Order: sequence, then C-alpha cells, then structure tokens
Amino acid sequence: MLGTSLLGRLRRRDPGDVILRRAARLTLVASVVFYGCRYGAGNSLIATYGLFGVIAAGSFAQLPGPARQRARILVTSLPVVWALIAAGALLAVNTWAAAGGMLVIGFVVAFAGVGNPRLVGLASAFQLFYILASFPPYQPGTLLERLGGVTLGIVLLAAAEVFLWPDPVPVSYRQRLAEAADGVAAFLDTAADELTDPRAGAGGRDTRRKRAHDVVAAVELGRIPPVWAPTAAGVQDRALRLCAAALREVLAEADRLAADAPPEPIPDLAAARLLRSCADTTRAAGRTLSPGGPVVHLDELDAAYGRAEAAYPVGGDDGRDTSDVPRLCRDATALALADQVRVFAFGARVATGVRLRGEDAYPGLFEYARRSPWTLYWLQFRSHLAPRSAHLHSSLRLAVALAIARVAAGELQLTHGFWVLLATLTVLRTSAADTRTALRPAVLGTIAGAVVSGGLLVLDQPIAYAVVLPVTLMLALGVGRLLGPVWQQALFTLLLTVVFAQLTPEGWRLAEARLVDVLLGALIGVLAGVAMWPRGASHDLRRNATRYLKANADAIEQTVQAVLGGAPSPDRALDRVRKRMVLVDSSYLQYQSERHDPRRQQVNWDAVLSAGHHMVFGAESLLRRNPPGCLAGWPVAAALLRDTAGHLRSAYDDLADAVEHPRPSGPIPAPITCVDEVDRIRPLLGEVDPQAVRHLVEVDRWLAGLADGLARIHAPAART
Repeated sequence: MLGTSLLGRLRRRDPGDVILRRAARLTLVASVVFYGCRYGAGNSLIATYGLFGVIAAGSFAQLPGPARQRARILVTSLPVVWALIAAGALLAVNTWAAAGGMLVIGFVVAFAGVGNPRLVGLASAFQLFYILASFPPYQPGTLLERLGGVTLGIVLLAAAEVFLWPDPVPVSYRQRLAEAADGVAAFLDTAADELTDPRAGAGGRDTRRKRAHDVVAAVELGRIPPVWAPTAAGVQDRALRLCAAALREVLAEADRLAADAPPEPIPDLAAARLLRSCADTTRAAGRTLSPGGPVVHLDELDAAYGRAEAAYPVGGDDGRDTSDVPRLCRDATALALADQVRVFAFGARVATGVRLRGEDAYPGLFEYARRSPWTLYWLQFRSHLAPRSAHLHSSLRLAVALAIARVAAGELQLTHGFWVLLATLTVLRTSAADTRTALRPAVLGTIAGAVVSGGLLVLDQPIAYAVVLPVTLMLALGVGRLLGPVWQQALFTLLLTVVFAQLTPEGWRLAEARLVDVLLGALIGVLAGVAMWPRGASHDLRRNATRYLKANADAIEQTVQAVLGGAPSPDRALDRVRKRMVLVDSSYLQYQSERHDPRRQQVNWDAVLSAGHHMVFGAESLLRRNPPGCLAGWPVAAALLRDTAGHLRSAYDDLADAVEHPRPSGPIPAPITCVDEVDRIRPLLGEVDPQAVRHLVEVDRWLAGLADGLARIHAPAART
C-alpha cells in the first residue's frame, strides 16, 4: 500500500512521467560512463569527470526546445566546457589563484545570460565544471584525461536526449504568438461585423474577446519560463518581443473600437473593410510564425489602409462631415489598429529571417535588424551594466559568494572542498528571503542523507556501492525532485557518498565531511544573500519602474510638444524610455521567481508595465501618422492638449512616487470613451484646415487611451 501510495503521488506531480523519464535517461548514461571508465578502463579521473559531466549538463542545466535542439546546445557548448576545465586546472596551483578565477568566471558566466536566456540554463553547469577542476591536486598533466571524460559524458548524453525516451516537444514562444494572432484575428472579425451590423456578432463577441485576451496574456514574458522567454539580444528574439507588443496594441485598439460600435447598422463602412483586412493579415502573420508557414504579404492591407484614409471624414464638399464624431473615432482607431497590425506582420517576417527592404521597413522599430549580432549583444550587455540592474546584482552576488567559499575551502584544507561551493550554489538565491527559505531543506536534507550514508559506509563493502549506484542516481535525479527539496538534498547526499566511496574510500568520515562542507557552504550563501542586495529584484523593480514611469511622463509631454510644433521629434525621450524598459523588464522577470513580503504593498505590476509599454508603442504609432508640427498654429488646440498632457504627466509622476515609496497613489484620470473625448473638442473642429482635425482627434484619442490605461491600475494601501 505504501508503494502504491508513493507511486500515485509521484505520478500526480509528474504528469506524463517527464521527470522520471529524464532521470532514467541520465541514470543509464551516467552508469555506463562511470562503470566503463572506473572499472572497465580503471581510470578514476576520467570516471569522475564523465559522471559529473552527465549530472551537471543533464540535471543542473535547464535547456529549452525539443530534444534535437537540446542535444545541439550540449555539443556546441563543449568548447566552453573545455576552456572552463582548463582554466580551473591551471588556476588550482594555489587557493588565491583559484578564488580569483572563481570571482571572474563566476561573474562572466552568470552575467552572460543577459544576452541569451539559453545561457542562463547552462550557467550552473558551467560554474560546476570550473569548480570541479579548480581544486587540488594541481596536476595540469592530467588535463587531457579530464577533457576526455567530460566530452564522453556530454556526447553520450546528447545522443540519449535524441534517441532514448525523448521528452515531448514543448510549445514554443512562436507557436504561442501564432495562437494569439489567431485569437485576435477572430475578435477583429467580430468587431468588423459589429460596425456594419451591431446585432450580427452580439452572441459570440464576449467569447471571442475573452479568448483573445487569454491568448495574448499567455505571451507575456512574466508567464514564460526564463529559458524559454525571447529575451536574447539577437534579431529574432527582438522581433518576437516586438510582435508581442504590437499584438497587445492591436487588441487594445480593438477593445476601443468595440466600445464605440454604432447603435445602428452602417453599410459599406471603410473602417469595417479595413478591420477585415487586418484580421486576415494578423492570421497570415501568425501562420508565418508557425514552422514552415508562408511569408505574410501586406499588399491587401496597404490597399485597404489607403482606401480607409481616403474615406476619413476630414470635411469638404463630398459629404464627409467632421461633425460625425463617432465616425471620426472609429476611423482614427481603425487606422491606428492597422498600423500596429503592419508592425506585427513586419516583426513576424524578421523573426523568421526575412530580410526587409529599406523602403518598406519602419526605420526606428526595425533598425536593429540591420546590425550585426555582436553589436546587438554589446548593446544589451551595456544596458545591464548599470547600478540598478537586477541581473548585475545577482551575478556579482553569486561570484563573490563562490569566491569566498573557494577561499574558505582552500584555507581550511577541506578534502572535498568542491561540496562547499556546490552548497553555496544550491542555497544562494536572488534575495535574502529566498536564500533563507532554501537553507532549511538543504541543512535538514544533508543531515538525513549523512546519517543514512554513514550507516551505509560502516558496512565497508565496495561491491555494494557499485551495485546501488544506479538506484541512488534514479532516486536523486528523479524521485527526489518530485518529493521536495529536503528529499532531493538527502538523496543527492547519498548519491555523492556512494560515488566517492568508490573513488577515494574513507569510511564513515566521508559522510561527516559532506555534512561539514554543506553547512559551511550554506552559511556562506546565507551571509552573501544578507550582505549583498538582500531585497533582491523587488527593490530593483521598484526603482527601475519609478525611473521608467517618469521617463514615460517626460516622453508624453515631449510628444505633444512635437506635434504642436513647439519641440523637435521626441526620439531621444523615446530612446530613453526603451533603455529603461530593458532594465524594468529584466527586474520583473527575476521578481517573478522570488517570494514576496506579504506586509509590503502589492503593486499590480502587469498593469504598471503595460501602461508604460502602451505609451512608447502608441507614441511611435502616433508619430508615424501625425508628424511633428502637424498641429502648429492652432493655439486653442495647443492649450487643450497641453492641459491634458500636464494632467497625465502628474498622474504618471504620482504613480511613480507611489511605486518607489509604497503608498496609495493619488487620483488617476477617469477612463473616457473616444466619443465623449472628441465631443469635448467638438467646438474646435470647424476652426481650421480639416486635415488638422484628423491630427487633433488622433492625438487626443491617444492621450485618452493613456488615461484609460492608468485607470486600470489599483494600488492598495501599504501594510506595515
């Protein structure tokens, strides 16, 4: 009954047996490598590096993608592994050289993840390869044996990933985007139908709208595991992030359009025809993102956009009257929506490797597509070399902790100093609270594992250790992960004891050494977590979000001043917002993995960041259709827009202060529909050139949309 209950518990925690299959794969490969090298070839050094190559690359590394992609990453990472082992072997000449190397390599390996999330998954494994090689004895002459062992282990593991119980193919970020595009396209079809016949899609509108919001929410970076998120510096990941942002803007504009649907049917409405073209193009762009999908073309969308612009009610003798306020709103919103659909389609093409021609690409948004990968990586690294970078803080914290642990292990002349650094790496988290949480299971599990290991070692039967090795591998790499951190640490302690009992027999003192080393490493990890940026990403996120929101407030005013002709294009202000967006997004991703203090004010971060993102992408879209100076010479309109922008700036600044110093935010502009907003400026519509009316409507509508975004943020009172 106990066995049946345990098996049922494991199956509930591991649907599809993914973890257990992976553990079985690692167990088989590790056993073949260790037995073949230790007992077949009689070489303990090759066996050690082969076994730990399999465990580090298979258990500590978190690799994204299908089996063949993971295998390719493993094989292509071998030169880095060789370099790290060579560096560790050479710097093992003395403790301080090894510790200095640990400081530098620990930081470089951890910080390299800002350029590519795939490196984040390999960081712990890379650290372990240097750590293992940096301990005595100093024997550079054995370097080839070490490299041979680790190469054998990783190559066999890569082959097993492909041919031995491969994991199910996961859903990629591109596939999520394609599904989101299909959901948004269906909602656009409904919105188009409602413009010409409000009763046509009344039944399915809410269902399609909910699905559209659900699938778009699924591509938020905060909902994607870090190793899967498209946060790399390369062209394709940048394009995917831009696609997601454009799709959010399309959905926001579609919501506004649905809210302004006419009460009575309007036949042959140009906005409806444009919406249908937008739906078709969005669907086609989603297919482009799917594996083997055709490249999306924009001819039909561009033609529909031109027809809608020609039908825009800008006044004149042809019956198109600026007093038709609802139509002004609908057409302005439809044109803004179509512009974002076009951005989404271009992003899909760039993400799939299509080269853009100079005349049809947005010069600002897709300028990165013309830069070399090294330039893009450098720009991303430079963005994170900032005092407020959460990734910089976590990389420095880890490097310093590992370097101190290496000094302690060397100066105390611990026989298995490797375990000290392994414990530090296991316990240390990005915040002091999370580090303390990880300490208890690490200590309790190690004590339990040491007690069981001591009893096993008292038997002093070498053949027994060889027999139970596959069992301990399966327990530590599979069952322990499913039962919880205490079990995982206990079973991993048992595994290490069984392995080292076959390499350097020391009797029961091996379990004692394991316990002492883990306690020392855990203590160093806790002290580093408390001493260096103990509040983790939550503090960085608040500071970065504050600077981000204030940069948004400044960009709003500069954008309004630009269209009024009182200032040049706000390119520099928008660039400043984009740079701060990099840091705030990075802090938010790290924040998602941390525990949060329930006594502190809980901010609606999704809404806060969405308000900022909406500002920058909306401003870029606005300026593409309403160039700087388009409203120059209209003092009444200038006074109205400056007043609205001033209120918005105050609201953004107040929200920024409330985020930085937890407190309830002040009054936020109430949401207002486009029709109500344009009714407010109706007295101005007949005063000037009709073309300026269009610009006024679009700028005012953009400002109203920003106010609507702020109104969705509800910050509760701080608790102390």
